[in-house]
Amino acid sequence: MEGDTAERVRGSAPANPTGPPAQRFSRRRLLTAGVAGAAILVVGGATAVELVSHGVLPGRQSLDRLEGGCSVAAPDFQFSSLGESVSGTFSSKARERTVGYTLAFPPGHIAGDSVPLVVMLHGFGGNHTDALAGMTPAQAVALLIDGKPMAPMAMVTVDGGGGYWNPHPGDDPMAMVVDELVPLCQSMGAGRAPASVGVMGISMGGYGALLIGEKYPELVHAVSAISPAVWTTYDQAGAPMQGPLHRRLPSLRPMSSPMPLRSSTCR
Repeated sequence: MEGDTAERVRGSAPANPTGPPAQRFSRRRLLTAGVAGAAILVVGGATAVELVSHGVLPGRQSLDRLEGGCSVAAPDFQFSSLGESVSGTFSSKARERTVGYTLAFPPGHIAGDSVPLVVMLHGFGGNHTDALAGMTPAQAVALLIDGKPMAPMAMVTVDGGGGYWNPHPGDDPMAMVVDELVPLCQSMGAGRAPASVGVMGISMGGYGALLIGEKYPELVHAVSAISPAVWTTYDQAGAPMQGPLHRRLPSLRPMSSPMPLRSSTCR
């Protein structure tokens, strides 16, 4: 792609994350729905739940409330040594502008290694630099869970604008992700077959993740949507939130909890 620029940062010792505090979830509940053969978990999937519970993704307080914990002390972040990270820009034909991105490889891996790819879509008003809460993509894929590393995977963030990842005249962020960003990552090994591609997102990005999973089931093997901005009609989109989401979206069925729930409740 014309106008491409990139800067590589070699793996380094873990550093403490800095940045804004995680945002709160809304009252949207854990839900699941089959979308064109992809496994769709709304605030679901082991990786997504771990990232939420450790404060990497917004929603820690709501997750604690769901589990029945009111004031749960957050453990200090622990990381493996960081893998290679590539940040740059490319001229997007789909978006008709230059967009920025960051692709992070897991610990012990560099560009060129074949690893699964997670595309992380930011929320409204965000960009590729703040898709995660107070943490870089390189730190997210190097996070230790109970002292153990997660399964190796790369993560990429990208500038998607504020159009809910939908096609608009002169700006098609969904095509940018599918036709430009993913092939760019695959050229560097991330998500290249036989490694798989997954999409996750927060709020507006959660909606985008569901949308891309529905439209491109042959590309996307898994989707995780964190507090997604989802409605079934324009009237619902313009109405104030009233009651649990599953009452307003009867087409979605509740999921069994991905973790044991504590018996206590929050007031």
